[in-house]
Amino acid sequence: MKPPKHIVSVSAYIENHQGEVLLIRTQQRDTWEIPGGQVEEGEPLHEALIREVKEETGVLIKPVGITGIYQNLSIGVVAIVFYAEALTTEITMQPEEIQKARFVKLDETKIDELILYPTFRSRIRDAMKKQWIPYEAWEVNPFCLLQRLDQRT
Repeated sequence: MKPPKHIVSVSAYIENHQGEVLLIRTQQRDTWEIPGGQVEEGEPLHEALIREVKEETGVLIKPVGITGIYQNLSIGVVAIVFYAEALTTEITMQPEEIQKARFVKLDETKIDELILYPTFRSRIRDAMKKQWIPYEAWEVNPFCLLQRLDQRT
């Protein structure tokens, strides 16, 4: 029996102080989506998220909590979506990967217009609710809590 192989990805519904959401268009897909990418081996999820958003858009963020976990069985990807706050709003795109990036006033009517993939729509609708589950990142031996995010912090 082979050990399971999965790709873990993280992305974030990121709001600025005006309540606008950061959306990107990648070079691979012709739709708007929330920024993110793959988690590297041994990397805490929240750090992977901060790194990926900064690499793609130049925006610094503060992860607040996880709003959903989604699995694509066709390609073996587990996608974890966070809600995050934008600490900076100046966008500098990574042109090899990103066509466009911008903060958008997003509501239910704009989701279907901008977000073409149903998998991305459900992630955004879930994140808009701003209800998250607790998240902890640990190192063990000795036990060391690296990060905890939940609604009380």
